[in-house]
Formats: sequence, structure tokens, C-alpha cells
Amino acid sequence: MTRRYILQHAIIFIFKSSPRELFNYKQISRRIGVINPIQKLQVVEILYDLADENSIIEVNCGRYRYNNKGAILSGSFVGRRKGNNLFISDDRSSPIAISNLNSKHALDGDRVRVRLLTKRTGPSPEAEVLEILERKEHTVVGKLQVTNEYAFLVTESKKISNDVFIRRGMLKGGKDGDKAFVRIISWPDKEKNPLGEVIDLLGIAGENKAEMRALLIEHGLPYKYPERVERAAKRIPETIDEKEIVKRRDFRHIKTFTVDPPDAKDFDDALSARLLDNGNWEVGVHIADVTYYVKPDTVIDREAMHRGTSVYLTGHTSTMLPERLCNRICSLCPGEEKLCFSVIFEFDAEGNIMNSDICRTVIKSDYRFSYGDVQQILETGEGECKEEIFVLNKLAKMLREERFRAGALCFNRGAVKFEMDSEGKPLRAYVDESKEANKLIEEFMLLANRTVACYIGQKQATGKAKTFIYRIHEAPVAERQEKLVCLARRFGYKLETKGSRSNFSRSLNLFLESITDKVQKNLVDVLVIRLMSKAKYTTNNNGHFGLAFHSYTHFTSPIRRYSDILVHRLLTRYLNSETNAQRCKYEKLCWHCSAMELLAKAAERDSVRYKLAEFMQEKESDLFTGVVLDVSTWGLLVELNGIRCEGVVPIHSLGNEYFDLDENNFTLTGRKTKRCFRLGDLITVQVMRVDMEQKEIYLTLVEKK
Repeated sequence: MTRRYILQHAIIFIFKSSPRELFNYKQISRRIGVINPIQKLQVVEILYDLADENSIIEVNCGRYRYNNKGAILSGSFVGRRKGNNLFISDDRSSPIAISNLNSKHALDGDRVRVRLLTKRTGPSPEAEVLEILERKEHTVVGKLQVTNEYAFLVTESKKISNDVFIRRGMLKGGKDGDKAFVRIISWPDKEKNPLGEVIDLLGIAGENKAEMRALLIEHGLPYKYPERVERAAKRIPETIDEKEIVKRRDFRHIKTFTVDPPDAKDFDDALSARLLDNGNWEVGVHIADVTYYVKPDTVIDREAMHRGTSVYLTGHTSTMLPERLCNRICSLCPGEEKLCFSVIFEFDAEGNIMNSDICRTVIKSDYRFSYGDVQQILETGEGECKEEIFVLNKLAKMLREERFRAGALCFNRGAVKFEMDSEGKPLRAYVDESKEANKLIEEFMLLANRTVACYIGQKQATGKAKTFIYRIHEAPVAERQEKLVCLARRFGYKLETKGSRSNFSRSLNLFLESITDKVQKNLVDVLVIRLMSKAKYTTNNNGHFGLAFHSYTHFTSPIRRYSDILVHRLLTRYLNSETNAQRCKYEKLCWHCSAMELLAKAAERDSVRYKLAEFMQEKESDLFTGVVLDVSTWGLLVELNGIRCEGVVPIHSLGNEYFDLDENNFTLTGRKTKRCFRLGDLITVQVMRVDMEQKEIYLTLVEKK
């Protein structure tokens, strides 16, 4: 705790204790026992600062009074680690800033009553917390620091900056260096730190499993499975009833295979292909029939709905379904008979779909391929199922070309992957680019999803649409379209935004294709993706802008997405000619699935950021080339070439001068030197330091190329 912090709190306490009294710096200094001339100057500075933020009012020259005027509001407190907290009033008007000094120990999510502070300068309103009306239950994760007398949790939360004090009797066996999950139980007014108790120990800080479980908790995601759900899964038999098999189309003797990443454990889709007597090819997209085993409103179903999705962190997976189901009973493992929900297509020699059928099937996968295996077959022409794989690849290319002609957007940005040792430490970071094998599988999954959506999307005889779950992606709103226009102009391209959605998407694709330099293309892909709307689930069929589909859904991954389980159930309902489902119920479920997906994606991104930060710890002082992804008032965001690692060059490290930001032209220019940093600039940087707690990599500029 700094001397200035102590002085500031003491000064505010004096003003609040005597809100009608006037004080000058001498009177304040006397009251708090300051006699040193240097400290008196600090008192003067604090009084100026408090007057600037309107916590006190200068009534006449050098004499101040507490500012107790302003509207009283109730609402929610939004906590931020760096102190730039916000207040959201019950009328949902614009957020109001609250400094840590004026927060009265409120925590993120608390209901509070605040008073507006009338600022002398600046357009943004500020407030102070008068009362905490209702405490939300607060939990945090962090690293324990334990001594003989006391313990603290060093927090990593983005919502709270203070460490949590823990009495030794509340440690639950936790030791120094453990990663812990802690509940905040109180925060006395006169204490700097909140008081907490350990809920669970996650492992030793720094170990991969402990860090990944902590990430799940930070994002509000489940990190372990309830025992009652595991017990329910154990009661499900692995054998298939023969009575069920005879109800289904039998594909057990047709060549079938799965294609997944090499480390995958749950195989929820398979492809079959065979040449028909008429010379056409029959292609089956077979999806694990999870809904045969997971019935509505059972303990397993409720847990799956709560989770919404599996979460794939680096080196750690939090599955939506119990492992017995997702990795064994439902997984389409080779050599095992499995129940599926399938979409069967018949293609002619020109790649036209002659007919399709949605049906329940039983399959027996012959081979388990990785994407690398299939890619090698495509490149060498040798391997199991080579004829089927070549035919499927030819058809996939035709499907892909058709999508792009319709205006589908073309991105080819690979994912960051790691080679790790036995303890989960990253040895190498690399970009796993999407190849022909990946695109082959992608096209048939897209086709199956689209076919199911189009089938359900057909109007009934009454003209009333059936309630269904669609995966929609809307075109960027006008403001973001304008930003895309500015971005394209930065690269010398005029983007067309007038006319139909397909015209806009085609123009956007032409812009993407016009960038031939690999580094620049990667930059543009990143920026365009960030300006796109987020795809989501809804019962309203608004089409998919990015894929250029009028109807689209998610049908192909029921092991890892609850939305797909719902789609399977609705599809079964309508195939059985049952009545229309209740729209309101499914719209709420759509909202939940979309929300859980956003949380999962954020956690997955943070796990990659954590591993990149861990990897870059060994690279401190090393030099890298990178491209400027963003310019801002706080500095430069740089992506290091080759590993897609993002780091920050703080603005203060760019030179001893002020910089002006031009958002329209994506530039940051020094007022004195006129040195200009632009979006897309290639620069050389040095790794300055790595903050593992915040997963941030700080860089310093070496030279601008």
C-alpha cells in the first residue's frame, strides 16, 4: 500500500466526516499529522486530483468542501482489475465510471446504490458507491501464498485487483504454491483485502491440468463432472438391442471411415461411399445417434444442457457428455457396431445431387484416419479407401466451388497448435494449416447440416413454419461495413456495400483474393473476421451470410454440442409426423447454447494465450519479426510471424513524445518526430517480459522494416 494511497483515503475520510465544512491544505495536513513540506505538497496534489474528479468542490481559492450532490441511482457494479470499474443502472442507460477509490469494496455483479459526481471537465459521467444493496456470490481462482500465520490467494481475475485473505482454518489443506478455487465470504469496510475460504484445490500452480481447470472456472464453465451423472452413464449398456437394429438402414457392410485429429477421442461423424449399379455414387454422412441414449430431462440430459458444449482447451478437454458416452458408447470407433442418424446422398458423375434421404442407421466403421493420413493418400495415391477418398475429394471440390460462386466467404486461417512434453509444457508452437483433407470433411458436414435445415425449413401444408433450431450468421451492420470499406481502402481496394448480401459478400471475397502476400493475407483475414457478426442459434431462419446458405443448422456434432442434440430430437419429431414444437421453449434454449458457445470459445482462446505466454517465457530477449494488427492509444498490437502469437508494444516504449491516433486510416503518428506506425507494418520486436497471470506478452520495438 503506497504512502499516497494512505494519504488519499485519510483526506477523503475527513471530507466525508464533515461534508459541510471547508478545508484548505494546511487544515487537512494538520488533521492527518503531516508536517513534512514534501508531504504537504503531496496533500496539495491530492486535493487537485480529487477536485478534478469532482469528489470535492473548490468553493473559493484553495478551500474545498465534500461534493455530496448528484442523482442517486441503483443498479449493478461491473468490476475491473485495473480499477476502471463501471456502474450499469437499472434503466440500462450508458455505463458510468467508478474508480476503486469510490467503489466502497463493491465487487463485480453486486447490486449497489450510487451517487453521480458532477465532473468539471470531460464528457463521461462518474459516480461513487453509497451502499452495497446485495452481494453476489463471488468466487475467484489464483495461487496460494501460505505462511505460518496467514495465507493469501493471489488472484488472476480480470474483475478484482485485490488479493484474498484466507485464515489458516479455511485453507482446506491448501499449501503454498497450490492453485485454488476460493469463495469470498466478506469484505469489511476498513480492510484492504476481502476474506475468503477455499472451495477446492485444483493442483500445483503451473501444472497444465490445474491451469486449464482454473481457466474453466474463470469463464464460468464447469470443471468437473458430478458423480450422479457419472453413475447414470455407467447404467447405460454398451450392447445394442437387436430389435433396434432391424428398425434401421443397415450400412455395416458398406466401406465406412472416420477422419479426425490424431489426438481425438470422440468420433461423432463418419463417411461411407460406394458405387451404385447406375454409375452414381452413394455418399453417407453418418452422425452418432446420441439421442438414442440421452433422453430428455434425464440427469445426463440436464447436465449436457447446462454445459451446452464441450470445451477443448490446450491439452485438456471438458466434455459435454460423460466420457463413457462420448468416448465409448456413442463414439464411432472402428470395428464396432454403432447407431447413427445419417444423411444419404446420391451424386451423378457431374457432382449433382440426384436425391437425398435422412434416416436412422447402424454402421460399423472400417478405418479410423487422421487428417494427415487422408492428406497423404491424396498426395501419394496410395492407402486404404483410396478410390473412395479420391471420389469424395472430387465431389467436395465441386461443392466448395458452388458455395463460393454463391458468395460464401473464403478464409483459410489455421489454428495454433503445440508440441508438449509429458508434463504439458510447450516445446514448439506452430500453425496447423487447413489442407485438402480438412476441406473434404468440412464440405460434407456443411452439406449434411444444410440438407437437414432445408428439409425442416419447407413449409407445411398449412403454410406455418416448423419450429426448428437454425444456425444463422447475419451480414455486418452498417457501422462495421464502413470499417471494412476503410480497411479495403487501406489496401487499395474499393469494397461494394450496395445491393444484395450476395453482391457484398462477392465483393468482400474479391478483396480477400486480391491480397497475395501471405503475411498481409493473414492480417486481412484476422481483421475481417473480427468485423464479422457472430454466428448464433435461433428459431428464426435468417440464413447464413458467411456460408451463403439460405438455411443452415448444426446436426453433425451431437457428442460435443447440445444444439445438435436438440436438432436431432426435433428432426425425429417431424420425421414421425408429430405436432409442431413450442417456439418459445426452443428460442430460450437457442439463447443458452449461443451463450455457452461464447464462453467456451473465450476459454479456448485464453488457453492458447496461456500456452503461448508459457512458450514465450523461454524466448525473453529474443528477436522476432511481426506485423502490426492494431494501432491504439495504448500502443501497438503485433502478431509474431510463424506462430500467430500476439504481443503488445506499449505506447510509452515508442518514444518520449505524444502520438495521434487516426482510426480511419489505421495510423499512430508521433507529434514531434512524425514517425508513423500503420496497420500491416512489418516490424522487428524483442520480447520484453511475459505476464503469466494476465497471459500477456510485452514487446519492445527494435526497428521498423
